[in-house]
Amino acid sequence: MKAIYYVDGKFVPADKAVIPVDDLALLRGIGVFDLLRTYEGKPLFLDEHIARLLNSARRIKLKLPWSEDDVRRIVLETLERNKLAEANIRMVITGGSSPDFMTHQGNPRLIVLVTPLPQLPSWWYEKGVKVITMASARHIPDAKSIDYLPAAMALSRAKANGAVEAIYVDDQDNVLEGATSNIFAFMGDTLVTPGKGILSGITRKVVLDLARDFFRVRVRDLSRRELLEADEVFITGTNKGLVPVVQVDDTVIGDGRPGKRTARLMKALARRTAGRIGGDRS
Repeated sequence: MKAIYYVDGKFVPADKAVIPVDDLALLRGIGVFDLLRTYEGKPLFLDEHIARLLNSARRIKLKLPWSEDDVRRIVLETLERNKLAEANIRMVITGGSSPDFMTHQGNPRLIVLVTPLPQLPSWWYEKGVKVITMASARHIPDAKSIDYLPAAMALSRAKANGAVEAIYVDDQDNVLEGATSNIFAFMGDTLVTPGKGILSGITRKVVLDLARDFFRVRVRDLSRRELLEADEVFITGTNKGLVPVVQVDDTVIGDGRPGKRTARLMKALARRTAGRIGGDRS
């Protein structure tokens, strides 16, 4: 069965899904997106992801003709048309066509892509992963822009170094976030995560809420030195959930195995996810 996408008002087969070449997304990288996944066939934290998508669009000054209810209806119909057991759902708002190839005209396009959910390696969660650090930062941290060239280059560098993620560090040597994730560090029983200059992830917010039931939580600047000296480290993201980190650059974290505090949060997140889906009537 061919995938069905929603593109600018129409449901079309994937091989017929096109936008005009004068769209600012193509010409200038002007646009925003958000990504979510399903659990047991139902979209997880859909309302939160839609709210962030529309906020991202407003942050780059796009005028939107859709309400959150409009986007929700389109997403659910696109998902229904694709009949997948589990899926990724990517929502994109482009800058729209522009006669001067520069300024948006108040005619953005909405695109919804539904694809099979990729299976991440089980060893990520059982043994933990390596990440690297690098000097970088998002241009507009609280807008999830389609301009992913810096992130793509960062991930390529991470892969070349045997890592699964690149963690951005600012000019003050403070850790910010990953190219596709947020980062956390345990200092004893205190959980620390950066709060400035980042895109606040949906999974990050859930983990912070869960962690407050078990640990002291501090949202504050986190230096690279502190990260390297942490007892436990993990990253979070929509697709990956919560992934233990056992090595940062050349430094082994703790004893080189996922820590007990991280494992406790992994279990809590799994319970919250199951509970959220169980109570979802959409």
